Amino acid sequence: MAKRRIVLTFPPSMVEKPLTYRLVKDFDLAINILYARIVPRESGRLVIELSNSSEENINAGIRFLEEQGVSVEPLSKEIRWDEKECINCGACTAVCHSDALYMNPETWKLEFDKDKCIVCEMCVPACPLRIISVTF
Repeated sequence: MAKRRIVLTFPPSMVEKPLTYRLVKDFDLAINILYARIVPRESGRLVIELSNSSEENINAGIRFLEEQGVSVEPLSKEIRWDEKECINCGACTAVCHSDALYMNPETWKLEFDKDKCIVCEMCVPACPLRIISVTF
């Protein structure tokens, strides 16, 4: 099964168009929405995982989005957390909507699940010690 995580940035003119519907209907793609920030008449950002189809269908769907004026980038960023410097205050967990950063209820230590992270970057300014960063 082919899978790919991508970041879509929509210009204001494209925010209200049903483009994800077209990906499902026209290209037989399954879409898992990992993060969405869509504001009517403003730009939008969507982090999705495309799957359940061939690599060829995924590429065709991405070409379709680019032809519509949507910016498509691979989800290639990564959150870096300095575990040794962390004081386990949990401030970052309050803004982590994907639950990638969480407090272990048994140890009361912060833990990070990279597979759940959607690199929304909300945790970076939330950390009072500035020990969370984004790498490319």
